[in-house]
Amino acid sequence: MSELSTEYLQETSMLDFNHPQIQNLIERRKWKNLSQYDAIGAIYNFVRDDTRFGYNKDDRLSASQVLKDGYGQCNTKGTLLMALLRAVGISTRFHGFTIYNDLQRGAIPNYLFIVAPPRIIHSWVEVYQAGRWINLEGYILDKDYLKQVQNHFAKPNEIKSEVKNEAFSGYGIATKCLSNPNVDWQGEDTYIQSEGIADDFGIYTQPDDFYANYGSNLSGIKKVMFRYVLRHLMNLNVNKIRTKGISNKLVQ
Repeated sequence: MSELSTEYLQETSMLDFNHPQIQNLIERRKWKNLSQYDAIGAIYNFVRDDTRFGYNKDDRLSASQVLKDGYGQCNTKGTLLMALLRAVGISTRFHGFTIYNDLQRGAIPNYLFIVAPPRIIHSWVEVYQAGRWINLEGYILDKDYLKQVQNHFAKPNEIKSEVKNEAFSGYGIATKCLSNPNVDWQGEDTYIQSEGIADDFGIYTQPDDFYANYGSNLSGIKKVMFRYVLRHLMNLNVNKIRTKGISNKLVQ
């Protein structure tokens, strides 16, 4: 990685990987003892599954705050992933987008959907491994949540090996194949919402710079309502899906 700028390993206000809680986590998990490939996989799996899918109070939280919350969505989980990878010496960068809000329907209850903007700020992490940049987006949904959505929308008597086209959008998912989305680290790109991308804002070395330009999804009274009321209702809904599955009342 000597040919890369050291900025891809830089600590920032958001990527605060020298925070004691982050350093303690890295030490407990012994991620620095792993090969680069295995360290990416172990950290990726931690962010995907140990950090549950949910809605934080702001996209611009620091990595240490996301870790403390124990949950996150595309942007906040991405911040944590970038910080943990940089903390073990692996270069990362940020790619910013918007996604169409329809893919959040179901995860966001219908009665709250009126508050959601038509396009939502989205991002994924790019990691430098084996001489190339690899896109990582499949960490957004923890496997327990994803499995409940897959179970509910599975086609009866379908043999998975015969599935060729299972395009699906909703519940925080936009993929070409719901039963077998590309969400596992195998040294290649991973995706779970990429089919819902609206705008491509390009690559940033630091997430801090992106949010300085584009802010967050909501402003004014909607932002206050989201922070103190709406996101908690959204998280209750997500947790209900994770633990009890999707009821027919949620599918409209």
